[in-house]
Amino acid sequence: MVDSNNARTSLHHTLHLRAALPVFLVLLALPQITAALHAEFYVTLATRIAIFALAASSLNLILGFGGLVSFGHAAFVGAGAYTVGILMQQGTVPAAIAWPAAMLVSAGLACLIGFISLRTQGVYFIMITLAFAQMLYYLAVSLKTYGGDDGLPLAGRNTWAGIAPDDTALYYLALGALTLCLLFTQRLLNARFGQVLQGLRENPVRMQALGFPVLRTQLTAFTLAGAMAGLAGTLLANQGVFVSPSMMQWSQSGMLMVMVILGGVGHLYGGVLGAAAFLLLEEVLGHTTEHWQMGLGAMLLAVVLLAPRGLASLRSVWTRSQA
Repeated sequence: MVDSNNARTSLHHTLHLRAALPVFLVLLALPQITAALHAEFYVTLATRIAIFALAASSLNLILGFGGLVSFGHAAFVGAGAYTVGILMQQGTVPAAIAWPAAMLVSAGLACLIGFISLRTQGVYFIMITLAFAQMLYYLAVSLKTYGGDDGLPLAGRNTWAGIAPDDTALYYLALGALTLCLLFTQRLLNARFGQVLQGLRENPVRMQALGFPVLRTQLTAFTLAGAMAGLAGTLLANQGVFVSPSMMQWSQSGMLMVMVILGGVGHLYGGVLGAAAFLLLEEVLGHTTEHWQMGLGAMLLAVVLLAPRGLASLRSVWTRSQA
């Protein structure tokens, strides 16, 4: 018999503020630290990590907590980026307009794709999400007005109160967006909706027999994940001042999935840890060899063997080994 208290606890998620707060304070001071060390490049790297941590966390919402293996999640990131680029080409620059619009477009696409895809299961769901993502990729390639395969250079960054953010300001925007999305995800998972979503991950047939709305719950989670991915896309477009169809490729979806697996599927900080480990490893090994993916593969293999639930579970693995 399963202890109901243990089952309830396993569905409850906390931000571990005692451990997270010192890290957050260091991240707040990072631009000042790097400026003192004359290493401003690391602010750009930290911004990129925060953006991909947001994208990976949005995938973790449906993959880790909903059990939905989507292989087309990068399409929503690209859709958000392209919305910003197209609006900017049409003369819309304020972030207060472009960013919510990008999130709405990505959420709408996720709702439409999810409404069709969620009627399938297993490998069929994976293949349908991949197929939709590739359709959007080839659509972006065919849009010659917006750069086609060459991509679309942006005139600049979206403005806030008439001012375009510099690298430091964009870092704080990305860090703030990631923080808010983690807080939202934590509250969502601990609410009744999140409990139902995690129950569907464990046993959808039983949850449906108990009268819970399976399609509606999964579709809502899929749409919310798409909106968060769209926000990551807006940040990515603003950082690089460029959008490209390559943002939507299946390889980008695979990269996000690797980040989630590396960090910890079903852990609140899984996407953050995975994105940080992936991009830092890419940065370190990329200066050493062009075959840096081999190092990533070795690290991923080690994580799977030593901590199957990802980097976020290393603490519990260490505790058990000392017991």
